[in-house]
Amino acid sequence: MKFIVSSTYLLKQLQVLGGIINSNNTLPILDNFLFNLDGNSLTVSASDLETTISSKLDVESNEKGSVCIPARLLLDTLKTFPEQPLTFTVEDNNTVEISSNHGKYALAYANGEEFPNAVELKDPTATVIQGDILATAISKTIFASGNDDLRPVMSGVFFQFSSENLTFVATDAHKLVKYTREDVTASETAEFIMPKKPLNLLKSILAGSEDDVTIEYNDSNAKFLFDNTEMICRLIDGKYPNYEAVIPKENPNKLAIDRTQFLNSVRRVSIFSNKTTHQIRLKIAGAELNISAEDIDYSNKAEERLTCDYQGDDMQIGFNSRFLTEMLNNLTSDDVSLEMSLPNRAGILTPVDGLDEGEKVTMLVMPVMLNN
Repeated sequence: MKFIVSSTYLLKQLQVLGGIINSNNTLPILDNFLFNLDGNSLTVSASDLETTISSKLDVESNEKGSVCIPARLLLDTLKTFPEQPLTFTVEDNNTVEISSNHGKYALAYANGEEFPNAVELKDPTATVIQGDILATAISKTIFASGNDDLRPVMSGVFFQFSSENLTFVATDAHKLVKYTREDVTASETAEFIMPKKPLNLLKSILAGSEDDVTIEYNDSNAKFLFDNTEMICRLIDGKYPNYEAVIPKENPNKLAIDRTQFLNSVRRVSIFSNKTTHQIRLKIAGAELNISAEDIDYSNKAEERLTCDYQGDDMQIGFNSRFLTEMLNNLTSDDVSLEMSLPNRAGILTPVDGLDEGEKVTMLVMPVMLNN
């Protein structure tokens, strides 16, 4: 088995696939890339058992065969080459020889048949979405998902497809983000929970991509197809909590403020907050927002006054500054709106501007009890 391929083209594809490989695999074969050659088409795959990602590459060859090549060693080698053709030859002594313009490098390989097969999806339903829309949906929600092993359903992003819109939801019980696209729809209603790791990979691959992504899914797996790449991953099993029930419907108190100014203020004031609760206090009266924090144990305290546009009753509400900072950081609008009903009910943060047609973002942040 022998093929010729451009060094930078191969490296670019392998770096994408390498993102799925764990640093400590239970199965040693998963430390490898699977190279599957069929004439001038080379399919390279990587897997962590839960997720398998593979890419088709154009190479010069008229042979067939499959081998597993150590991923870390191959990536480290490829990174050092300037652009040039590389010749891969599978030798009889169980090594793959790579020949460059200046030298030869031999790597031990494993048999391609030992690599676990990717799952085949039975009777999948499909939806098509533009790459950068999917990447945005993931990055707008994934930060709000939880890390609790006892509640695995909350450690992923909930995909909700219907003939009216596509909705993506993530929550860790302290904060919740709901991202909706009304300009993209699915042919039939479906719901599934995607794990974080493959989503992070998709987010980095698809950022700014104009290409369409086809998502195929059934009850247990989802498959993403784009360019010459396909990714299959196992879905998180379980029922997602009824998130609509926690979003307060009546919020008479509305605050509108410059996002960057608000974010910088929260960041500064939170330095002086208690290191375990990260509690900050918002006191709103008229057109003035007062942000304060205090760490009684160390006699640290800070307070800032901002002007804002506020309609509603005077109120005081406490938030965890880390959650508030994360949310404000994740929005890209110039101004944000914070809607509240009572100091013990969740606040709703939404962008006032900067959204595409048909795009909606709702962020929910749970309050913390204020001790007067």
